[in-house]
Amino acid sequence: MDTHSQNFKVRLGLFIAGGLTIFVIAIFIIGKQQNLFNPVFKVTTNFFNVSGLQVGNNVRFSGINVGTVDNIKIINDSTVQVDLLIRKNVQQFIKSDSEATITSEGIIGDRVVMVTQGTFEAPMARDGQIISSIEPIETDAIIASLQSSSADAEVITRQLAEIMVNINTGQGVIGRLIQDSTMAENINLTIANLKKSSEGIDETIEMTRVNLFEFMEKLQLTVATTETATVALGEIMTKINSGEETLGMLIQDTTVSNTLNRTLINLEQSSEKLDENMEALQHNFLFRRYFRKKAEGKIEDKEADQEAAQE
Repeated sequence: MDTHSQNFKVRLGLFIAGGLTIFVIAIFIIGKQQNLFNPVFKVTTNFFNVSGLQVGNNVRFSGINVGTVDNIKIINDSTVQVDLLIRKNVQQFIKSDSEATITSEGIIGDRVVMVTQGTFEAPMARDGQIISSIEPIETDAIIASLQSSSADAEVITRQLAEIMVNINTGQGVIGRLIQDSTMAENINLTIANLKKSSEGIDETIEMTRVNLFEFMEKLQLTVATTETATVALGEIMTKINSGEETLGMLIQDTTVSNTLNRTLINLEQSSEKLDENMEALQHNFLFRRYFRKKAEGKIEDKEADQEAAQE
């Protein structure tokens, strides 16, 4: 009886020691998850709707659990204040322009607060800092959107089914194309005609290309000839400007120009004297009869021309 009693006491002691050990381990694990044994700093943010967020839910930064939700308090009818406890060794990465939003762990998991990375130039968040927030997307709104999309997809599927039935029965243009062999043959003929037309167009394009090449060659020859003529004309103009050749001398040499002017004046004076001599001959009795007959012959020729014109 004493031996049995001793074994019972040992087992009882082991049970109690094991229970205490498990209790201490549980307290340690829970305390670690709730950051009871780690230095922390506090960050506050405000939401219009926390979407089922609870005290003790995790706070994540870059996908890593860095803290917990410490307190949730309603400030007014449009603001809910959420206090976050974040480990002190992460404070250097939390910036004053970081933002907090509420998401889920999976599709139907617990709510968690996600803290985004701020800009590199922004200062580090202080203890008690109020950071901006992004309103969470409600699961109910997502489900309602999915239901609406599902209804639209159902309508589209029904319409597609009706279209396929019409096609299979030969209704509509597509149905006739598939079911009516006559239309298919007409389309084949049309395609064949288009192919022939395409070949004719190719030949026309080839002929046009050849003619274009010939035209370009002739144009190049014309340009070359024009260039040669331009060079020759340039040489002539150079000689004229330098006073060479007859035309150059006429333009540039004033002596030749003056001589030419005097020659023209002498010719004009000689012409006037010649007219005076002819007038004197007409009044001379030796040549008067000759000029009278010549004048009468001109009158007779003029009258003959008039009679011929009247007939």
